Amino acid sequence: MLESIIQNLINALQWGSFYALIALGYTMVYGVLTLINFAHGDVFMVGAYIAFFVATFILGALGLPGWVALALTIPITMILTAGVGVSLERIAYRPLRRKGAHRLYVVITALMCGLILENANLAIFGASRKAFPELISVQVYTIGGVSFTNLKIAVIGTAILSFFILQWIVTKTKVGMAMRAISYDKFAVPLMGIPIDNIIVITFILGSAFAGLAGLLFAMSYPILEPYMGALIGWKAFIAAVVGGIGDIRGAFLGGFLLGAVEILVVAVFPSTYRDLIAFSVLLIILSLKPTGLFGIAKTTKI
Repeated sequence: MLESIIQNLINALQWGSFYALIALGYTMVYGVLTLINFAHGDVFMVGAYIAFFVATFILGALGLPGWVALALTIPITMILTAGVGVSLERIAYRPLRRKGAHRLYVVITALMCGLILENANLAIFGASRKAFPELISVQVYTIGGVSFTNLKIAVIGTAILSFFILQWIVTKTKVGMAMRAISYDKFAVPLMGIPIDNIIVITFILGSAFAGLAGLLFAMSYPILEPYMGALIGWKAFIAAVVGGIGDIRGAFLGGFLLGAVEILVVAVFPSTYRDLIAFSVLLIILSLKPTGLFGIAKTTKI
C-alpha cells in the first residue's frame, strides 16, 4: 500500500512538472499585462518541435553523443521558443495594446494565434506523428518496490529549479521589480522612466523559454509529437494557474502539481476515462470555495 502511494506520488510530480512549467508562463504574462495568452499551450507544442529538429540535427549531422546533444538542445530550444513568444507579442499583442483595444479583442487574438501555430505546423510538417530521438539512456531504479527512472527525477528536479530561478528573478532583480511595478500600476510606471515595452518583452521571453523547456522534457518523456499536442495540456496548465491564483508564481507552480496529483490519483482509483471529469470537478470545488485561487488576492478598483 505504501509503495503504491509513493509510486503514484512520483508519477504525479512528473506529470505536474509539465503543468507547472507551462502555468508559469501563463501567470507571468497575466501578472504583467492582465492578459491570458491562450496561445501559450501551442508555444509549448512549438518548443517540442524545435527540440525535435535541433536534437535530430545535432545527432545526425554533427554525430555528437546523446548527452552532448541534450546539453546543446536545452538552451537552443529555450532561445528559439522565446523568439516565438516575442514574435507573438510584437506582431499580435503590441499593436492592440498601443491602440488601447478592449481586452476581449486581445483574448480573441490570442486564440487566433494558437490556431495559426497549430495549423501552420500541420501545413508545413503534415499530420503524421514524429518520434523524438533518444538523447539519454533511460535507467530504471527500484527501491523497496517503488520504480522510477532517471528521466522522471530529471523532469521533477528541472521544474523545481526553474521555479526557484524564476522566483529569484521576480523578487530579487530590478527586472522583477519592474514587472511587479507594472502589475501594480502600469500607467505610473512609464512616468518613472521604466521602459514598459522592454519589460513586457522580457516577460514573454521568460514565459516562452520555460514553455519550450517543458516541451523538450515532455517530448523526452512521451516521445510522440503531433501538431495538436499543446491544446489540451495548455488549457489544463491555464486551469492549474487559475486554481493556484493566476498572477502569483507560487500559485501557478503549486496549481500545476495539484492538478497532476489529482489526475494521477484518479487514474489509480477509477478508470482512466474518468480522469478529466473528476479532476476538473475537484478543481471546480476548490474555485467555488476560494474564487481567487489558493494564493490569489482579491483586487479592489478605485473609482
